[in-house]
Amino acid sequence: MAKRDDIKAVMTEDPTTIERSEPISAAYQILQRAPFHHLVVTDDGEAVGIVATSDILRLVYDVDGTDDRALRSYIDHQFTIDDAMSVDLRTLTLGATVKEAAALLADGSFHSIVVLDDGGKLAGIVTTTDLARYLRDEL
Repeated sequence: MAKRDDIKAVMTEDPTTIERSEPISAAYQILQRAPFHHLVVTDDGEAVGIVATSDILRLVYDVDGTDDRALRSYIDHQFTIDDAMSVDLRTLTLGATVKEAAALLADGSFHSIVVLDDGGKLAGIVTTTDLARYLRDEL
């Protein structure tokens, strides 16, 4: 395993995104059906936040036991994506290395990094799961 492997070795290119103006139930529905747990939140194409399955569940923890359709309706009337997303984005550029991504994720306070191209546009996402898979394959 090379310490200077390019971040592209671990990142997911063209990650699934959701517009900030979408109802939170849309984010919940995407995440419920997806094999991933993080959505990049965009505003006019710019990355402005991250929303994870756990963020949405934290908002509605007290609604446990309701059916799925009722839950989606409830969260749309009570919350927005802004209520759930983290705006404290950790970002790297396409020139970053896997080691730099690992260093950011190592403290455990967050589980995803937004990767931006040279123009500051969304290029990908790296999650702790991506990094674990990379290490599994390299060891």
